[in-house]
Amino acid sequence: MNHVQEVRQLELLCKQLYESHDSGHRAEAEKALVGFQNAPDTLTKCQLLLDRGDSAYAQLLAATTLAKLVSRPSQGLSLQHRLDIRNYVLNYLATQPKLPNFVIQALVTLFARISKLGWFDSDKEEYVFRNVVTDITKFLQGSVEHCMIGVQLLSQLTCEMNQISEVDVNRSFTKHRKIASSFRDSQLFEIFRLSCSLLSTARENCKSLNFSDEAQHGLMTQLLRLAQNCLTFDFIGTSTDESSDDLCTVQIPTSWRPAFLDFTTLKLFFDLYHSLPNTLSSLALSCLVQIASVRRSLFSNTERAKFLTHLVNGVKHILQNPQGLSDPENYHEFCRLLARLKSNYQLGELVMVENYPEAIQLIAKFTVQSLQMWQFAPNSVHYLLSLWQRMVASVPYVKATEPHLLETYTPEVSNAYITSRLESVAVVVREGLEDPLDDLGMVQQQLEQLSVIGRCEYQKTCTLLVQLFDQAARTYQELMAQTASPAQQIEITIQEGQLTWLVYIIGSAIGGRVSFHSNDEHDAMDGELVCRVLQLMNLTDSRLAQGGCEKLELAMLSFFEQFRKIYVGDQVQKNSKVYRRLSDVLGLNDEAMVLSVFIRKIITNLKYWGRSEQIISKTLQLLNDLSVGYSCVRKLVKLEEVQFMLNNHTSEHFPFLGNSVAVSEMRCRSMFYTSLGRLLMVDLGEDEERFHTFMLPLTAALESLGRLMGAADTPLFAAEEAKKALIGLARDLRGLAYAFNTKPSYMMLFDWIYPNYTPILLHAVELWHHEPQVTTPVLKLFAELVQNRTQRLQFDVSSPNGILLFREASKVICSYGNHILNVEVPKDQIYPLKLKGISICFSMLKAALCGSYVNFGVFRLYGDEALDNALNTFVKLLLSIPQSDLLDYPKLSATYYVLLECLAQDHMAFLSTLEPRVFLYILSSISEGLTALDTMVCTGCCATLDHIVSYLFKQLYQKAGVYPGKKSASVPGGGELFLQVLEQHPGILQQILSTVLNVIMFEDCRNQWSMSRPLLGLILLNEEYFNQLRQNIIRSQPVDKQGAMAQWFENLMDGIERNLLTKNRDRFTQNLSMFRRDINDFLKGPNMSANSVSDMMTS
Repeated sequence: MNHVQEVRQLELLCKQLYESHDSGHRAEAEKALVGFQNAPDTLTKCQLLLDRGDSAYAQLLAATTLAKLVSRPSQGLSLQHRLDIRNYVLNYLATQPKLPNFVIQALVTLFARISKLGWFDSDKEEYVFRNVVTDITKFLQGSVEHCMIGVQLLSQLTCEMNQISEVDVNRSFTKHRKIASSFRDSQLFEIFRLSCSLLSTARENCKSLNFSDEAQHGLMTQLLRLAQNCLTFDFIGTSTDESSDDLCTVQIPTSWRPAFLDFTTLKLFFDLYHSLPNTLSSLALSCLVQIASVRRSLFSNTERAKFLTHLVNGVKHILQNPQGLSDPENYHEFCRLLARLKSNYQLGELVMVENYPEAIQLIAKFTVQSLQMWQFAPNSVHYLLSLWQRMVASVPYVKATEPHLLETYTPEVSNAYITSRLESVAVVVREGLEDPLDDLGMVQQQLEQLSVIGRCEYQKTCTLLVQLFDQAARTYQELMAQTASPAQQIEITIQEGQLTWLVYIIGSAIGGRVSFHSNDEHDAMDGELVCRVLQLMNLTDSRLAQGGCEKLELAMLSFFEQFRKIYVGDQVQKNSKVYRRLSDVLGLNDEAMVLSVFIRKIITNLKYWGRSEQIISKTLQLLNDLSVGYSCVRKLVKLEEVQFMLNNHTSEHFPFLGNSVAVSEMRCRSMFYTSLGRLLMVDLGEDEERFHTFMLPLTAALESLGRLMGAADTPLFAAEEAKKALIGLARDLRGLAYAFNTKPSYMMLFDWIYPNYTPILLHAVELWHHEPQVTTPVLKLFAELVQNRTQRLQFDVSSPNGILLFREASKVICSYGNHILNVEVPKDQIYPLKLKGISICFSMLKAALCGSYVNFGVFRLYGDEALDNALNTFVKLLLSIPQSDLLDYPKLSATYYVLLECLAQDHMAFLSTLEPRVFLYILSSISEGLTALDTMVCTGCCATLDHIVSYLFKQLYQKAGVYPGKKSASVPGGGELFLQVLEQHPGILQQILSTVLNVIMFEDCRNQWSMSRPLLGLILLNEEYFNQLRQNIIRSQPVDKQGAMAQWFENLMDGIERNLLTKNRDRFTQNLSMFRRDINDFLKGPNMSANSVSDMMTS
């Protein structure tokens, strides 16, 4: 009776969880149900809930709870238990086929999960979870509802086998692939053929089927999904990213050849598309997309030609009867199918298809219509353009004698794209629709495709662009000359929108040059286009005082970027016809004059567009790109415009440098000063006067800030003004510090900033330690100053600058660290308000410790506490961070683990004196990092661990007085402490040994060499534990495999001595490589118990 009452209570809680409108009640119910899922007698209660069947929500709870139970290795359900659950689920579904959909789905998922996890479990030499098709065929012979459940069971099982669920994340990828491969080889083809035969039956009876009936519609949906799941199966374990969808090749096994050679499968799905309603036909097309992508090597050349002929004829038939394509789903899948025609077949094969001329004409017509209907399914355009882009790109390589006809149809596609974009502008402006130009990502993607398409019959593309551009520019000029009424203002906006599109398209057309072997005629055409854009720029720039069009300016910057890549820079031929045309029309005779146009445009934008962060950042990116090229930067420096920038970098000339700008927009100042720094360095040499002249605005600003900060304790202190000035200056100086990567330039900057201005920065960190918008730029400036970029910090032998620089960095780290420790922040704001600053401090300390410009031994020698203070602050900061956060925030884990590696390599004396809790915290963080997803973190942890283990091993041997003839020196206090900690807590290194061995043996180990280095030291420090571990692993194998496993362990330690000399380590690494290979071959074998593998390392 007690059980029944409890079950009733559970049913009430389920009702409360799913139906209550009170969030408090729902939370209580959820808490209680989580407790139920973890209770010891859950299994029997789940069965009671299902047997009673009073509440659908309770059935859902029971099914999902059972799925969790069977997924937990720790639960240890016996084989018989799991088999009983599987058979119970099948019987339950057979006797109650009309359960609510969500309950059926939960039970089906449970069946799939239990079948997958038990795939290699055998009872009396029979794999008891594998007779799937036999058991499910009984469902397929029953009512429509039974049939639908049967199909769902197969479909879900295929999905489950194909994906790594959250349960499998903790299991190795090798094990997952082993199960998936076995399923693929033994069951998948049979399931696919079954789905095709059922679909074939449905096709015959299509006329008599009633698709408005929910059950029949549902059955067809499930059948098509089953076929789709079979075709999208990850056959060879590449786990392709779905975002690379259009490049996909389906790696169908060779045994499936019969299904594709007789073309009935292909015909089946084309027939289904034509005979099914729109709600279902898109699934048939989705299957066709996969069939069209079958790997090329499945066929011989003649077979592939026949297959392609059928495929093209099917596509042609759809285009001749396009009614179904008005449905967006169908349209999208059909566009994907068209793209696969070229991604999987060569143009030379396509042109040999009998009906190619007719098909390409229909495809071109469809593409043109699609482009003209720019509001309909804009996300599908990408696939159509990719088809044409790939075909055009293949033209130079076609050896077939048949005509490809692209010169006829491609200009139509280019024309349709260009004119439809221009026509869209008036509709967008007048009807207030969403502007496609706002989605710059999509626009850039389409323009990249168009840049290739437009190069086919380039003369036609250019003629069209010139004609449209001249017309739009003339109309725009006329409108600008008049006084604008509201109606004319709309016309102006339309013309600006059209010109924006044209400038983007011209930029992409010029950018397309890189894809082809260009000739002089093409360059001359490019010259025509460039001249027109530059003339338009002169017109718009002359009116900037009255305001301008932001989108058009962004298009201009995109154009300049393309023009720079192709025609400006170190690799460009300067006798190009582009320059001749520019010389004739605009009087720009050489590259230097063209560069002056660039710089004038950059100065104009920085002067007039301070209000637009987007324009400023893209303009500065252009300046940055120009300042990187070796010959380009030398030509730039000779220009008056550049000298003007170097002598007048103040807010008076460049408003974005002023303090009235929003703090978030000051970020781009670093890039501006990096570019100026590069330009200044060209002729700077050791000219200190020139350097100080350049620094005058920054000197004045810092002096002024110093005076403001001097009044920090008085009521007159202008805090906001001081903060903004400081943020801007810190960003400016960081930009310069980044650019000054030679010793003379860096030394001038260092002498300028120290000791005059570092106290101001330190004072600011103390004053505003709780405001990241202030501290982040200052900390990043110091992190840049201590960075030994290109060996710029090679101080003279008699110079103390290295030590002075480290002292300043230490002061900043200690000041910020000690203050931030006392700041309480909400959990959801911990990274931006606290951890980000700590991460920069870690980065700064690492750069200083690894820079090789300070001899750290002198600090202790002369009683200087700068090093100890910095290291102790690091420890305090580290202990303030919850260990889970170290790996939860990737930027923090990157800086922490590289700093830790640096400390273990060069400052082991410090680590060895840490308190036990700190040392254990660090070891624990290494243990976590060894299994991190980020390979860099994992590799860093291996190196750190290797340094620590080697140090410990050396200390033990010194203590034992093993080395003959060596006087027994007393072990330094730190080493003694270290050893005591490990004696009291032997489990930590044992756990790490277990983790490393587990990863190497059973995981998808991507850095085997790094893992092998600390493993030998761990084994030598824990020999007894290693022997136990080895015995456990051997015992957990099937009896006939135990001998082999024991032999592999013998081979692993074969010839290994009890030392950590390089020769011995290298021998161990080689042995380990063989050991891992043997284990992997064994895991792929058929008789391995999946459970024994996962349990090996836990015993």
